[in-house]
Amino acid sequence: MSEEKESVLAGFKAFLMRGNVIDLAVAVVIGAAFTNVVNSVVKGLINPVVGAFGTQDLNQYSSCLKSPCETNAAGEVTSGIPIMWGTVLSAVLTFLITAAVVYFLMVLPMSKYLARRAKQQAAKEEVQEVLEVSELEVLKEIRDALLAQRGQGSGPGSGPGLDKP
Repeated sequence: MSEEKESVLAGFKAFLMRGNVIDLAVAVVIGAAFTNVVNSVVKGLINPVVGAFGTQDLNQYSSCLKSPCETNAAGEVTSGIPIMWGTVLSAVLTFLITAAVVYFLMVLPMSKYLARRAKQQAAKEEVQEVLEVSELEVLKEIRDALLAQRGQGSGPGSGPGLDKP
């Protein structure tokens, strides 16, 4: 039974120590903080701009599916069926702002960086291929020179180790 506990704890430790678990935890924490930033932008910038054309709170925009829509002092609907399209509009704007910020501040720069890095890696590999080809050419020239020397000598046995065909 103690071996099972040790193996479970060892497996759990291995799971936690994998890099992608840490990356996921960092992403969740940053995402939670980023949500506050986006909500502040929507409440502080978008809602006042929309408020110039109507109410400052997008959640106040609604229509009534079944008239009359009446609410009590607490804001609860007492009759009618309200459609709260302002809440949906607010959520869509929050999503679009979040997506734009993530794309332009994170995805686009990272993809440019990765493309530049891949280009540098390809250039390094190309240089390595050129070096390998030039080394091969040098070795071929050495071989040709040795064969030429062997051919100019007085026949078999004229040099050490060169008497083999």
